[in-house]
Amino acid sequence: MPVLSAQGLRRSFGAVVAAADIHIDVARGERLCLIGSNGAGKTTFVNMVTGYLKPTEGRIVLAGEDITARTPREITRRGVARSFQIPQLCLQMTALENMLLALHCSRGQRAFLRPARDAASVMRCRELLAAFSLEAHAQRPVRELPGGVRKLLDIAMALTAQPLLLLLDEPTSGVSGDEKFATMDTVMRAIERTGSEAAVTLIFVEHDMDIVRRYAHRVAAFYSGRVIALGAPDEVLVNADVRRHVTGGAHATKVTA
Repeated sequence: MPVLSAQGLRRSFGAVVAAADIHIDVARGERLCLIGSNGAGKTTFVNMVTGYLKPTEGRIVLAGEDITARTPREITRRGVARSFQIPQLCLQMTALENMLLALHCSRGQRAFLRPARDAASVMRCRELLAAFSLEAHAQRPVRELPGGVRKLLDIAMALTAQPLLLLLDEPTSGVSGDEKFATMDTVMRAIERTGSEAAVTLIFVEHDMDIVRRYAHRVAAFYSGRVIALGAPDEVLVNADVRRHVTGGAHATKVTA
């Protein structure tokens, strides 16, 4: 049984079709990368999976349960977590306080500005920070942290919920070219280290084709609201339609965001 099954998804805004006829199954433990230029339909797909948009047609099934009509909060509680292209952090709080806040929100608790500091919660958050090599920043206010550290912290916060499915929006955006592989290596190691007995399933949006080739098991290429190719990176990235509409040529390494 797939962890996620998108079945005939369509989403329109009046006469504008943002997504059409999307069929994607994602296996447990798989790393699926979404590629495509702005307006191609990637974010629309992610927003439908996470409940922020409801499909006009089709179904979304998570681990055998139809979640099409569920709210974002309900979907999160069923094991879906997400990080954003621009990290969603409380700048005045420390890194550890942000982690505690994420942990308590994932449990459905409402202590928004005053997350509890019980020993078990603090230990869990410190373990996650260590997994991302962020323990040295635990007591630093987020406003003092560099962009790459904030990016990793945002992803670490998403993992506090011990998700079944993790969605990452451009995990290397804002990271220098010299650091992009180190950043992704850190993320992948942390996901493997902090996952439950079953591997965390990963869907990530990426524009850097070097990252796509190195870390994706499969690639879904979006164009004009449709998936124009789905398969292994080496197959998808040489596809004529993908080269024409997404990568811009055989030697392109980055898609314009």
